[in-house]
Amino acid sequence: MTRIDFYILQTDQPLERLRTACRIAEKAFLLDHDVHIHTGDPALSQRLDELLWTFRDRSFVPHEVEPEDPDHWPVTIGHEMEPAPRAVLINLAADVPAFFGRFERVAEVVDAQPEVKTAGRARYRFYRERGYPLHHHELK
Repeated sequence: MTRIDFYILQTDQPLERLRTACRIAEKAFLLDHDVHIHTGDPALSQRLDELLWTFRDRSFVPHEVEPEDPDHWPVTIGHEMEPAPRAVLINLAADVPAFFGRFERVAEVVDAQPEVKTAGRARYRFYRERGYPLHHHELK
């Protein structure tokens, strides 16, 4: 069964949510896990693409947005694509993606912005009602 991890940020700064997603993707990549980051929005995909190149001076996370051949990329970013099964899904979209069950782990990154927090609570209820194992990580 897919493991669901909620990363809860105390800040309402949108950039911190994206930086957290980058750190999770980097950690998974360094552990040799394939990652898909689902944004649900083309502009957010583009912003995350840029941030993955710059969020840390010594970091290199090979990635591609909506790649034609995702098997060539350890980290993919998508807003429309339905990815092949991978080890880790980082969900930045407001809704639970229909394909989440294909992943070993799902990382839900929630910050203190009211709309993000409300959507995160709805996703939490969705997973809980279906019996998925839920884990919380309070990040300061």
